[in-house]
Amino acid sequence: METASRCASIDHLIIIGNGMASHRLIEALVRHPRRPTCITVIGEEPVPAYNRILLSPLLAGELATDTLTFRDQAWYAEQGITLLLGEKVVTIDRDNCRITTESDRCLDYDHLVIATGSRPTIPNVPGIELAGVHSFRDLQDTTALKAIAQRGGNAVVIGGGLLGLEAAEGLRKRSEQSFSQEPSQKPYQEPFQRLSVSVLQRSTRLMNRQLDETAAQLLENTLSKRGLHIETNASLAVLEDNGHGHVQAVMLSDGRRLPADSVIVAAGITPNVELGQQAGLRCERAIVVDAHLTTSDPHIAALGECCQFEQHTYGLVEPIWRQVDVLAAVLCGETTDGYQEVTTATKLKVSGVALFAFGPTEAGHEHDVLRYRDPESGDYRRLLLRDGQLEGAVLYGDTRHGPWYFEQALASADLTACRQTLLFGPSDAEVLQTEHADNANSPASSSSASPSSSHLPTSEVA
Repeated sequence: METASRCASIDHLIIIGNGMASHRLIEALVRHPRRPTCITVIGEEPVPAYNRILLSPLLAGELATDTLTFRDQAWYAEQGITLLLGEKVVTIDRDNCRITTESDRCLDYDHLVIATGSRPTIPNVPGIELAGVHSFRDLQDTTALKAIAQRGGNAVVIGGGLLGLEAAEGLRKRSEQSFSQEPSQKPYQEPFQRLSVSVLQRSTRLMNRQLDETAAQLLENTLSKRGLHIETNASLAVLEDNGHGHVQAVMLSDGRRLPADSVIVAAGITPNVELGQQAGLRCERAIVVDAHLTTSDPHIAALGECCQFEQHTYGLVEPIWRQVDVLAAVLCGETTDGYQEVTTATKLKVSGVALFAFGPTEAGHEHDVLRYRDPESGDYRRLLLRDGQLEGAVLYGDTRHGPWYFEQALASADLTACRQTLLFGPSDAEVLQTEHADNANSPASSSSASPSSSHLPTSEVA
């Protein structure tokens, strides 16, 4: 499907990929007075770019599909952009600056951006090719998962990270919604079996890359009370065939067997680097780029989850948005300092539970550990200080002060003076910081010293 533009065929920029990174770049380019004259966007999916972050509430029945779309097709034409949907680019001819699609469409480019994103990482276990095995990555996957929830039975989600938990909770909510409908509204035949959803996590705890043990246990307790079955230390061994090419159970390495009419794989992502490899671009884990997002070919850039800068690959939007700013400036002829890695805080909302985390997940012997926990509200905070500076934080439930903590960490602020109030946010802490600074600048400060944080007890509020 093609939406034609009004642009001329000179200064031609082609963007391969029509996901969130690609669309963010397009939005930045159309606002710039020196944008490329002609822009063509090629997307493999048959619909314009949409917000993949909202697939989970879409699955849960909390949003309508059309609310996810960023711009309709008419907008692209109005901006002088040619949008090709349902097209897959299969080759890049670098010598002739030309790309070819599956439908044998050939297009010449002056500059090319590869923004092909990533795909779910599929575990290499026997039975993974059986019918009934799904991923959770796009609108088509979401439609399949809606049908699973409405049929009922047993579903097993592989992956206890953010995406896996959102898929599991979305399935549970959709099933509850279907179960509560009036009989005349139900999209299935009676009798209906409510969907039972299990989550497999290979680690000892959920979201082990973001949460410490306490926060992870709080999250597990919350999700278990809602009806999810959480299986940790779960190493997948084989998917069992029902004799007709369809999955019927999941076998774990320790002998546990879980019935499964459906299996949903949500255990990480793999960058889509095949086009870069085919074109002979330098690739490692992903397509390697420099600080200006340029690949080993000066006419080709890569952006988002398919690219690798230094040793880093990407799965969160914040660093990708910073990449977009750099690449938009490059494509419009502006001078830029280039992309730089910075510490990123993770603000997550897992099924109605707010989380905020940055820095080390585990406390080391060098850390001063501050903890706060309110059993009634379910709030939990854990801060890691080293030599009076904040290095890491995990906030569960009440995350209001997360950005302030992150600012203190980025500024390498000395928080020794406000250590005792630090767990309760900026209000009292900033007063103590100001008083400490004023005292340090006063003539009397040379004759008095504030107590070292090493002499203060670890704060733990139950």
